[in-house]
Amino acid sequence: MVTIKIHVLHCGTVVVDSMLPFNEGSMNPLAFTGLFRSKKHRMALPVSAYLIEHPKGLVLIDTGWHTDVRINQFKYLGPLLYMVNKAYLPNGEAINEQLATLGYKPSDIDYLVLSHLDCDHVSGLKLVKDAKRILVSKLDYQGAEIDPVRYSRTMWHGIKLDFFNFTQSSYGPYHQSYDLFGDDTLQFVYVPGHSKGLAATLIQNNGKYVLLSSDCGYGKKSWEEMILPGVMQNKEQLITSLKWVKQMSENPNCIETLANHDADVKPHVIEF
Repeated sequence: MVTIKIHVLHCGTVVVDSMLPFNEGSMNPLAFTGLFRSKKHRMALPVSAYLIEHPKGLVLIDTGWHTDVRINQFKYLGPLLYMVNKAYLPNGEAINEQLATLGYKPSDIDYLVLSHLDCDHVSGLKLVKDAKRILVSKLDYQGAEIDPVRYSRTMWHGIKLDFFNFTQSSYGPYHQSYDLFGDDTLQFVYVPGHSKGLAATLIQNNGKYVLLSSDCGYGKKSWEEMILPGVMQNKEQLITSLKWVKQMSENPNCIETLANHDADVKPHVIEF
């Protein structure tokens, strides 16, 4: 039987107010930004990317931080994003550096898929712009292009993006997904709520699966305790999506369910 290998990579960390990943309740409607909040509420979370060695191609999910955050991240991110996110990218942890450590060049990537277009997922895009194809859901792109406050469009402008549409399927809370290889082994599942067109990644092989939930929840406790993040595009949709992640995580065929920013998840390799 063929195997699939998933490299769980940490491309730096992001320092945010605890209200952003785990909405703990606050009278301050801008608490998730850290505005008028004590530094004691700040927490550092990993920024993950995933390299999938699949029999039909090399697939990269998300890109982490760009090396420019090492130089002047206030200038790079802009004042609004910098207020919410503080980036830290040690030497060797940028996505192109980690690919090189694994023996790959950006041009070796057959598919680079962006789960959504928030800065900590798309920042490193230009470091791997030579990937053969770069994909993002059309829904997420449409939402990001009309929101200059949440998104930094300069991170993807000038890059050739291909758009995919979610279509009717048996997967996900809304029964919509995009089948990359047409064989059910790599499905990008529609899990809206955090962003308009958020895509979770479902990798299936030999009767087992791994679910990469992206920012549907920020950690395992998100779906175990139904804790919503502070940044939501649609609360009702996010609740539905998070319930689906919880259900999938409890299935005995599930090897791992991973949130992009779970501080309890360390870099490792999954092979099945």
